[in-house]
Amino acid sequence: MQRRFTAPAPDRLWLTDITEHPTLEGKVYCCAVKDCFSHRIVGYSLGDRMTAELAVAALRAAVARRRPTGVVVVHSDRGSQFRARAFRAVLKAAGLNGSMGRVAAAADNAAMESFFSLLQKNVFDRRRWRTRDELISETIVWIEHTYNRRRRQRGLGKLTPVEFEFAFTTPPCLDADKAA
Repeated sequence: MQRRFTAPAPDRLWLTDITEHPTLEGKVYCCAVKDCFSHRIVGYSLGDRMTAELAVAALRAAVARRRPTGVVVVHSDRGSQFRARAFRAVLKAAGLNGSMGRVAAAADNAAMESFFSLLQKNVFDRRRWRTRDELISETIVWIEHTYNRRRRQRGLGKLTPVEFEFAFTTPPCLDADKAA
């Protein structure tokens, strides 16, 4: 990706990575998939183990939500979850192209790390979490309702990810009307 984390349209470049945070019950792991066009989190998965299945579930959620067509590049670091046979199989089955950062080049996934930094600041570090379920619930609410729909971003002209997509894309039903 050569550290160019922009895309000319939705569903052309997705980033993915995994982060973790402790609770009194044990750690919660979050794998998220971010669309570089609008910075929207298009898929995610939360669980108590950092496995390939966590990454597979996040990718499947993104594919189910977006139903992408055309060439979609999915960029990750070189974590074992993203090199796993199951993850590569989902990429292939969905017609997605995998891309991985260079070894020891953390900046290759800087745009994804910036999302996790916001998640850490706005959810994870707000308090001590007693249970995994508490942290998982708060994380889902923050991603779906705050980050994607309420958090305005300077890089998007002070629009939210959802507003940016709505403002700069044509809904598929309107494309079909033009063709008729």
